Amino acid sequence: MTGTDFNILLPEVALSIYAMAALLFGVYTTKDKAAGLITWVTAGVFLVLAFWIGANGEGARTAFGGMFNDDPFARYAKITILLSAAAVLVMSFDYMSRRDLARFEYPILVALSVVGMMMMVSAGDLMALYLGLELQSLALYVIAALRRDSAKSTEAGLKYFVLGALSSGLLLYGASLTYGYAGTTLFSGILSTLGGEIPLGLLFGLVFMLSGLAFKVSAAPFHMWTPDVYEGAPTPVTAFFATAPKVAAMALLARLAYDAFGAIPGDWQQVIAVMSLLSMFVGAIAAIGQRDLKRLMAYSSIAHMGYALLGLAAGTAAGVQAMLIYMAIYVTMNIGTFAFILSLERDGKPVTDIAALNMFVKREPMKAYAVLALMFSLAGVPPFVGFFAKFAVWQAALSAGLTWLVVASAVASAIGAFYYLRIVYFMFFGKDGETVESRMSAPQWIAFVAAALIMLVGAVNLFGIDPAAAVAAEALVR
Repeated sequence: MTGTDFNILLPEVALSIYAMAALLFGVYTTKDKAAGLITWVTAGVFLVLAFWIGANGEGARTAFGGMFNDDPFARYAKITILLSAAAVLVMSFDYMSRRDLARFEYPILVALSVVGMMMMVSAGDLMALYLGLELQSLALYVIAALRRDSAKSTEAGLKYFVLGALSSGLLLYGASLTYGYAGTTLFSGILSTLGGEIPLGLLFGLVFMLSGLAFKVSAAPFHMWTPDVYEGAPTPVTAFFATAPKVAAMALLARLAYDAFGAIPGDWQQVIAVMSLLSMFVGAIAAIGQRDLKRLMAYSSIAHMGYALLGLAAGTAAGVQAMLIYMAIYVTMNIGTFAFILSLERDGKPVTDIAALNMFVKREPMKAYAVLALMFSLAGVPPFVGFFAKFAVWQAALSAGLTWLVVASAVASAIGAFYYLRIVYFMFFGKDGETVESRMSAPQWIAFVAAALIMLVGAVNLFGIDPAAAVAAEALVR
């Protein structure tokens, strides 16, 4: 490792050292009594690293002979990951402490998974890709089963682990085929071999790797783990699953498609377009019958990943830009929604039943209207920000000639609007029944209100997301 390599990798190294130091501190001091301190310090470290990456990043650099990339695309994804992870940590602590789930290991495992995500979005080599992916996944398997006295949480962790191992097997098989036919694991090396007739084995390798990564973004038909894991895992863990890991996996999918197989977009566009179509309709239709908010958000996540993949399927810089904008808005919507779900309780016990929201507007009118803004945005109703996210990917796909996919996505969006609007119906026009309380801590209030306001005012350009996404897309699609 040279000094230049170390400087490029410094944010990941710093976060890794912090995670190990926090682990030692927790073990040799007060253990779970230190959970609050470690949680807040970890969130602070995430924010500092996000500022550091944003302030010091310039141009495109590589480390370890091209195995690690530091470019605007990676920096955009890392900042989104770090900010969303920090938000979920701070808004979840009150819930964790009141439910006797405040374990000192939780923020440390989140930090280690974030290190893996940062490695994923910067990967320039198949080995680096797998290293980052498994570091993220192993930490997520553990926190899914964090509630050790709950059969559902244990089942969620086990299902996630078993199906995650299957997806890793698909990914590794695809990587081995790719290495066998390309003779290198470097993305740049694979790209340089794609001239003339493409070996069939290399195409099989591409399809297997895309299938393995589709599992990580909950794209159909590799979505089967999502509803059960979202429902069984503790709600703060579900909130984390629905945000940062999705950004990392989507960015890695884009990195692999363009950096390693950018010379044959016609071959991977077909696969991504099919996954996009299936995800949108599976998420839209399967969510209709759900009665649990967490399961509904699981199917919502599947559908939204379909819309994000629609931008990626365009195969252009505009498509990547639209996908990045979509992911930033998607994360914001989910943080606000889960801040509300975390606050729901009855007699001190958490509630996730949709019917519990009957006539919620009578008890908490301001919160009800804020949830309305979030639901309308998730449904893509104009003039809320969620509509502009969908409009961006539709515009990119239309420019690439994917009119059939845009029409299909509009139909799926109309179907999906039903279950978001049903929540609004229960809150404003439902029958009076058992009351549910919404008890929010200060961080939950801030996350909830901020997300709702962003949905209302359309602050995409205000915060520089659109131009930053354009720069990031141009860095990837060269």
